[in-house]
Amino acid sequence: MGIRNQTTISDFLLLGFTEHPEQQPFLFGIFLCMFLVTMFGNLLIILTISSDHYLHTPMYFFLANLSFIDTCFSCTIVPKVLVNLQTQCHTISYTGCLMQMYFFMALTLLDDFLLAVMAYDRYVAICLPLHYTIVMSPQCCLLLVTTSWLCAHFLAFSLTLLMSQFSFCASHSIPHFFCDVPPLLKLSCSDIFVFQITMLTEAVLSGIIPLTCVLISYGHIICTILRIPSSGGKYKVFSTCGSHLSVVTLFYGTIFLVYFQPSSSYSADTGMVVSVIYTMVTPMLNPFIYSLRNRDMKGALWRFFGRRKCSSQ
Repeated sequence: MGIRNQTTISDFLLLGFTEHPEQQPFLFGIFLCMFLVTMFGNLLIILTISSDHYLHTPMYFFLANLSFIDTCFSCTIVPKVLVNLQTQCHTISYTGCLMQMYFFMALTLLDDFLLAVMAYDRYVAICLPLHYTIVMSPQCCLLLVTTSWLCAHFLAFSLTLLMSQFSFCASHSIPHFFCDVPPLLKLSCSDIFVFQITMLTEAVLSGIIPLTCVLISYGHIICTILRIPSSGGKYKVFSTCGSHLSVVTLFYGTIFLVYFQPSSSYSADTGMVVSVIYTMVTPMLNPFIYSLRNRDMKGALWRFFGRRKCSSQ
């Protein structure tokens, strides 16, 4: 491995699952299947929403963006994992590592912001139905998504720029399957105080604030649902946001387990297990959660495959 100025290195080793070599063929098969299902499911949702005019509403516009983000997210992490498992070559360049970390953070933040936007959309639809078309106009929806993209990339770029100034003189072996922030901080021999303060500030801006928006939105939604007299009406209204609530719970639950803890108490094994959930399992489950629990999506999927069948005949 080359040494640059005796303090920085030219590449890293992603140790990943090397401690269990006998399990690597099995893990390769499992991760490959999950990746293919993720790609197929999310691309199918995007195609279905774009081709069905009944789904050209703000809710499904945001869902199509979420599926696109999940597709990019999987492509950022999983292909490199599959190559490492298959070739047993675990090297990743210094630049490649920083780029992977950048896109991972940007897409994670995008998921975070978009889930908050979708919660606000459900709040307006359920609590302010008469004003829905005015509040959630196409211009407003585009502005919300564009702002989310810009903020996510700006926050990710600032942390990546700070990380690029670090020296990694202790070791170049990352006990993880991708370039995540906590294991990289453990390897750095630079002063990480400024980085930690910046990361904490961004965690408040990009984590706590969107989560607070989600909680406030669902607080108003629950109050509105409780005022509905019939149980059938309550179920019908709540079913429109049940899928989103499931995704929010899965997303924030895994994120808090890894990132909202001191770096000194970070465990590589626990971090890898939880990381598999939010990097592979969650993007794979999102299409199923939104399609199987959503009557409009199921109807649109039937129409989508029906048109394809008629075209082929």
